[in-house]
Amino acid sequence: MKIALSGKGGVGKTTLTALLAQVYADCGRDVLAVDGDPSPCLAGALGFPEALRARLSPISEMSDLIEERTGAKPGTVGGFFTLNPRVDDIPERFSVVHRGVRLLEMGSVDVGGSGCICPEAAMLKTLFTHLLFRKDDVLLLDMYAGVEHLGRATADFVDAMLVVVEPTRRSLGTAAQIKKLATDIGLTRIYLVGNKVQDEDEASFLQAEAPGVPVLGFLPADFKVQEADRLGIPVYDHVPELQSAARAILEKLDSYT
Repeated sequence: MKIALSGKGGVGKTTLTALLAQVYADCGRDVLAVDGDPSPCLAGALGFPEALRARLSPISEMSDLIEERTGAKPGTVGGFFTLNPRVDDIPERFSVVHRGVRLLEMGSVDVGGSGCICPEAAMLKTLFTHLLFRKDDVLLLDMYAGVEHLGRATADFVDAMLVVVEPTRRSLGTAAQIKKLATDIGLTRIYLVGNKVQDEDEASFLQAEAPGVPVLGFLPADFKVQEADRLGIPVYDHVPELQSAARAILEKLDSYT
């Protein structure tokens, strides 16, 4: 099972990724969770101890590794460098494991966007494709900006893309853009998950305004999500209602896939 999570910044992609990862791990599945944010926070949402978090670093920021594998210094544009560097050892070498979840911080390339012709972009693109080809039991991709790494391989190898939204029209507008871009590359298994939903009216709003994709479920609004972050403990443990909602979302996803 390979699942990509997308959506507007701040809607709760990381929270949902952490919940799904721990649900799968507690069911005995081998889970690889990938944090694609330039400011990684999935380790915190999963409650990784500080000693493990200190061993993590986004691949996009590993200048020596990128230069070694591509033959060019990060930050350079143009020139000659390897477009398909070796990445097969990276997931195990630079990840850490806690409570059955293996976590890798991939990071992103901010300069030039997804079309950046630079060693960092070549490294991440090759790594992203490699992850999709791996035979992991469960792969969860917490994708920065929703569409940064979208490509043909995404459509061929991702079992589902979950677009996380808040009950607002702006959030749904971003979801519609993501759907269009995903559909353009042939990805049709797209589903919506509502987050920070306070009542039935907001749930009904998301059901009615969903941009032509099935709604898998809703995560209730709960101040204890922020409390878990302050305390440095997993939201999965601290907010049982969200854990139950995540299980229901996966059950519904299984019925679709």
